Amino acid sequence: MDTFFLEFRDPLFGVIIFFVLIFVITFFSYWFARLKKREDYRHLDKFLKQFHSLPSQNELKVLITKGELSEKSWLLLANSYTKGGNYEKSIEIYSELLKVGDKSNYRDTLFLLGKTYFKAGFLERAKQIFLEILKNNPRTPQALNYLLLVYEQMKDYGAALELLEPLSELSKDVTTISAYLNSLSILNSMSLTPDEKAYKLLEIYKSSNHLDYLIFEYIFRVNPKAAWENFDASKAELLVDLLWSCDKKDLDFDIIMQNGYLRELYTAKGYIQAATKSSVFELDVLINLESKANATLGFEYICDNCKVIYPFAFSRCSSCHTIESSRVELSLVRDYHKDFSEENNSFQ
Repeated sequence: MDTFFLEFRDPLFGVIIFFVLIFVITFFSYWFARLKKREDYRHLDKFLKQFHSLPSQNELKVLITKGELSEKSWLLLANSYTKGGNYEKSIEIYSELLKVGDKSNYRDTLFLLGKTYFKAGFLERAKQIFLEILKNNPRTPQALNYLLLVYEQMKDYGAALELLEPLSELSKDVTTISAYLNSLSILNSMSLTPDEKAYKLLEIYKSSNHLDYLIFEYIFRVNPKAAWENFDASKAELLVDLLWSCDKKDLDFDIIMQNGYLRELYTAKGYIQAATKSSVFELDVLINLESKANATLGFEYICDNCKVIYPFAFSRCSSCHTIESSRVELSLVRDYHKDFSEENNSFQ
């Protein structure tokens, strides 16, 4: 008995007991956490099973009303539907949240619904939503910007231009967007002749020094002479695809011979022999090929703001809605037009 009490009072015995207690606590904590995690996964799986097939509008109403998922989670789910292109389900979620969701988030949810309508192409519904937001909260620049985009898509440029005043009062620079909307208004006018449009566009260009691509793309088509007379050769690289596609009969060789980049470009095209090399790889290859290979320039257009790549030119990015953010990337491609011409000639 005395031996037992001696061992009990031994410091080593206390250390052993201490580590045994730590082991027991750790063991039970570990298994409790595993069971809790398994229970959470079971609850999540049960919830996600409801979405193996897209829920109907009535099912969504019941699910949102139950409150099993937070409003933030529903907003994330709606956003994922929008990114996946399923605007209908996204709209249903936002619409239901507006009825039963937190009223403090009402304006934000309404704005997201308006954006989704805009992306889905329901412009009239989007317009009504943004007007409702602005009716109660007139100093909301996001709603003003999207309403302007809606009017632009609807080609109601007069209404879009009216929004520039409140945007300006909110310390937004509206110089470029004003020139852009006025240019679109001119281009879509039914009362102006092509030459009248060209000269009005040149007035905007001279006063703003913006929108080179939008303006010169039109002028090179309808009045090449006026385009060359007002062309700023220092911006040739910005308009390289337009210059490349110009007919030889429409070129102003006096201007071309005074600019190194233009000499290289049209030597690569085969119209002149004024350059032996180029610092631009694609032009250098075409110059050295001297039309011995069936190759030409290809073009891609990158938005400098959001980095989205497009196969076609644009003045306003359809992804981030930035104006004048397009950058042209050159590539070497097969000249199918030349192939087609040679095939036609072989049948004659």
